Amino acid sequence: MVTATATPDLEEILDVDADIEPAPPWITLVWNDPVNLMTYVTFVFQTYFGYSRSKAEKLMMDVHVEGRAVVSHGSREEMERDAEALQGYGLWATFQKDD
Repeated sequence: MVTATATPDLEEILDVDADIEPAPPWITLVWNDPVNLMTYVTFVFQTYFGYSRSKAEKLMMDVHVEGRAVVSHGSREEMERDAEALQGYGLWATFQKDD
């Protein structure tokens, strides 16, 4: 016995997916503090993120001069992990939604 079944229209499925917006990106910030040496902050950025020396030094100078720097961006879970890891190195790090 053969039975016919209706299949959903592909356009309907695509329309539903088009209405879904991606999750807003999150960022990890490192803040200036009076404790950590600039060379240590550079070392942490190179060690944890694998950044080149020049990128790590640029971010470190942003922290030092501007008071903070965005050091990573991604999902909330990734940014929470990064902030906790940086705090483990003794840096003042937070995460938030990107504006």
